[in-house]
Amino acid sequence: MANTDLTALTGDYTIDTAHSTIGFTVRHAMVTNVKGKFLDFSGSLHLDGGDPSASSASIDVKMESIDTGSADRDAHLKSADFFKIEEFPTMTFRSTKAESLGGEDYRITGDLTILGTTKPLSIDLEFNGAAKDPFGNERVGFEGKAEILRSEWGLTWNAALETGGVLVSDKIKLNFDISAIKNA
Repeated sequence: MANTDLTALTGDYTIDTAHSTIGFTVRHAMVTNVKGKFLDFSGSLHLDGGDPSASSASIDVKMESIDTGSADRDAHLKSADFFKIEEFPTMTFRSTKAESLGGEDYRITGDLTILGTTKPLSIDLEFNGAAKDPFGNERVGFEGKAEILRSEWGLTWNAALETGGVLVSDKIKLNFDISAIKNA
């Protein structure tokens, strides 16, 4: 059974990318959702169980690793129309504030940088617990979600639809499933 007592978990952690997902959902053609994720990222957490406001997070995402299940769509997202990965190979998040919302709920706020533009982002997190895995690693898990307007980061490419509306929504739903291992 996972331990949900944060006070015993103070320390530095490295995100286990093999057991974590950074994903997104975007409305396509006004009628369906397209989901994607990033396959190459790294990150660290500092947890302070006694004072959650002293906790922090840092994540670096390699934009070339975007995966929506369609090679053509992925190539378009990597192009100058969207992420311009040759010029901006990495998306980053650096926390500036952490807070307990009560129970297992937390919020981490920080600076999200995409295409060289940095804007604040708040991520609502649910602490899933902590456990020692069969290899002796102390693990913690969090699920998070946030929404952004991609236009605020300069992601403005779109196409008008004959029936009205646009091909790609401005609102992007972000989701995080994070497993992190306590550093020795």
